Amino acid sequence: MRRFLARVLEPARAPLAKGVAAALALTLASSTLAASASTAAPDDAGPDRRPGRNAWFTSWASSQQGLAPTPLRDQSMRMITHLSQGGDAVRIRVQNTFGAAPLTVDAATVAHSAGKDAATQGRPLPVTFDGRREVVIPPGGEVWSDPTGLRTAAQDDVAVSLSVSGTVVPGRHDSAFRTNYLTPPGSGDHTADPAGTAFTGTTGSTLLVSAVDVRNPRLRGTLVAYGSSVVDGTGSTDCGPDCDRPGANLRWTDDLARRITSELPATRQFALANAGIGGTTSAATCPGIGESVRGLDAAARLERDVLALHGVTGVLYYYGTNDLPAGCDAGQIQASYREVFQRLRAAGVKVYVTPITPRPGYTDQHNRDRHAVGTFVSKWNSCGGTCDGILPFDQVLEDPVRPNSIYPPYDTGDGVHANITGQRALADIVSLPMLAASARR
Repeated sequence: MRRFLARVLEPARAPLAKGVAAALALTLASSTLAASASTAAPDDAGPDRRPGRNAWFTSWASSQQGLAPTPLRDQSMRMITHLSQGGDAVRIRVQNTFGAAPLTVDAATVAHSAGKDAATQGRPLPVTFDGRREVVIPPGGEVWSDPTGLRTAAQDDVAVSLSVSGTVVPGRHDSAFRTNYLTPPGSGDHTADPAGTAFTGTTGSTLLVSAVDVRNPRLRGTLVAYGSSVVDGTGSTDCGPDCDRPGANLRWTDDLARRITSELPATRQFALANAGIGGTTSAATCPGIGESVRGLDAAARLERDVLALHGVTGVLYYYGTNDLPAGCDAGQIQASYREVFQRLRAAGVKVYVTPITPRPGYTDQHNRDRHAVGTFVSKWNSCGGTCDGILPFDQVLEDPVRPNSIYPPYDTGDGVHANITGQRALADIVSLPMLAASARR
């Protein structure tokens, strides 16, 4: 609340006398204390990156990208989230970013999940928002819950259940790469049900919940993977012809999170959150950007999907594969990189970049632009001013015989996305000592 008031008052601070400002603050406080939601993060856990300033870290994320095609009506949902790290408590973020009307959440719970169906392991624990079970999220707003004492470990699956009132159009992330669950319209609150029998409907999207934090003072930071479908996880369920493994958590970011927990010492442990959205671009100026992803470029969503998360110390930046076919040239891509990287560095966040990876259909000019961007991110007298390291994913994926194609054992068949084997190869090439350099001191 204090941060929200500060942001409201900031533009008026200079022309107002101190007494007037104080009176305005008191009036605003009186009118907003009764509200059930705020667009700000909890006061005790803003994204403060100074050592010892908070013990909260975002352990899972799923960036919202629009509204679901089907409204919800007086029903419950159960979203399965997969934590990169655990702790002694959790809290959740619920968003109404793209909503045109207030959204009422009647009840919310968290519980351990086997990740295979809608049943929970043990009775779900109630989640509160500023001490209340119900919360109203205004259009364009978001809310972080209070802490809930659910103990978790790295790689745990957590079921986040929400019950909504009235008819609402929920925000969603299109591709969960797993099954999530819904009760029928009009069925009311089933968030406390340990059995999954009431959840008779399914969805392949993630609705409303967009982040899960864990409280763990031993963690040194949160790394955020930021990019398009290659970050989001397209291809990560592909285990070969007629073989699909949804819900197995086999994205390169999942594999990298497992490497972090198993290979780094206890004093250098990180959470890893995925902020990928398929079809998006780094630059906002590409003429061929589709309407479904317009306004979701890297700069436009940086605050919401990266900087508003907690404990962020590093970003793994994997953008550009859509910029070239959408009509952007090297200059436009580099300009977007500079803007985003400078904002991240100004926030104290280190930046690790992958050069643009191969893709069938690239023209000679596309390849010249790809080369120029790759040179830019690799040279320490240019991107070195804002970049902290390179993720050589282009070298991993490139077919040595056909440079515009993905190495066949890693190809899903579309020539753009890596299959499960390729996802693991991407995770294996990342230097953990390099990422450990982003630890909070």
